[in-house]
Parts: sequence; C-alpha cells; structure tokens
Amino acid sequence: MKQHTPVLDELVAMSLWLAEPQREYVILGEGNTSAQADAESFWVKASGAKLVESTPESFVQVCSEPLLELLDGPDLSDEQIKEALNAACVEPGPQRPSVETVLHALLLEYAEVRFVGHTHPTAVNSILCSENWQALFSGRLFPDEIVVCGDEYVLVPYTDPGLPLARAVRQQVAQYADRNGQPPRTILIQNHGLIASGKTPAMVENTTAMLDKTARIILGACAAGGVHALSAEDVSRLGSRDDEKYRQEGLDER
Repeated sequence: MKQHTPVLDELVAMSLWLAEPQREYVILGEGNTSAQADAESFWVKASGAKLVESTPESFVQVCSEPLLELLDGPDLSDEQIKEALNAACVEPGPQRPSVETVLHALLLEYAEVRFVGHTHPTAVNSILCSENWQALFSGRLFPDEIVVCGDEYVLVPYTDPGLPLARAVRQQVAQYADRNGQPPRTILIQNHGLIASGKTPAMVENTTAMLDKTARIILGACAAGGVHALSAEDVSRLGSRDDEKYRQEGLDER
C-alpha cells in the first residue's frame, strides 16, 4: 500500500471529480492526472488505470529529471519509451506510467503548476475534431471564461501521443510563458483533448468545467447562426481588472 500523503490524497480526489460520469470528461481508461510529490518527483496515473476508480494505488511516483532529459534526446521507439518510463519510477513495480508522463513532467517544472488534469470532454472534442477548431477556440466569448481559463489558450495541432506530443506542447508552452510571464492554464490539442493545470486541484477542476461550458456555448452559438467573440479590448480589460483577479483567487483556493 502507498503512503497516503496529502498531495496524493488531493490527486485521487481531483481525479475522481474529473471522472464523474455525468460530467462527460472521460470514459473507460481515458485521461491522466498528476501532482508534484516533491522537488524531484511527481505522481502520475498508471497506464490503463481508470480515473473513475482512482485510489492511491492508481498512481506511480516517477523522477522528473530523467523524463525531462527525454525532451532533448534522440527519437525513441515505442519499446525504448516504455523502458525509459519504467526506469524513471521511484520504486519498481508492475504498473507502467502513463504514456503522457513526459508531458506532465514538463508542465510540473513550472513553479505555478502543481496539479495537471488531461481529459477528453465530449463537447470540447466535438470542436477539436472539427475543421474550424482553431478559429472557434481563438476568441473569448464571456467574462467567466476569461477569469477561469485565461485570456489565451495554447492550441496544439494533432501530434502523436507520448514523447512527440510532449515536445510539441513544450515549444508552445514556452512561447506562451515568454509572452505572459507564466504558463497557460488551458492547452487544447487537435483531435485529442484538454490539458488544465494550476497550483491547486480546484484550478484544474474549474478550468476543465469552464472549458466544457465554453465548448457547449460554442456549439450552441454555431447552431444559432455563428459565434460572436469579445473584442480584444474587452478581453484585455476583463483579464486585468482587480475585482476579477480577486474572484479568480477565491475560486482557485476553494
């Protein structure tokens, strides 16, 4: 049995929340989650484990450094990647870390990120699998979308899951962080899904829920004649208001 640390318990609770069937964020073995364990390692969902059945035993503790080194290393075969993921485990065992473990490692390197949730919400993927996915997710539509999800999303064209996707995400996240002074809360991957990250489980849950609502509004607006996005001036104003930042902090810490 794994030791029930507060962080691991929070990760289990967050994973169960994201996997509640009525939310339609994941089914079967979809999705993966992670949390920073200490300065050198993190917990990540084991490959094949179901988020809806999460317990402390559903997660594997892995070392960050060898995983981050893969980002700048040579291309690897599927078998080599499997061996590298297994070698990064703090303790050997029967469970294999998620194929997206390197992606989690790179996001958790940012001081602003301690929890990551990667899901496949049905409404979000309905748009990510459409021809106009980038245009539909480029504008902001309503104030709470900006407050909770940020005034800009990282939009990543489809890339093979695993190490190739982690490398593609790293490039765009680094560019976002250079522009904004912090990593993004929301990453959307074409034909794949959503990544939400933050300092608290609430940030991941709130971002995922609000992005799901945003997707449903986009689909409804398309059916009603087309999407009308807020102006750049309105988005900038909402993103910089002190009262909105105060409200965001309260939501993030709940």
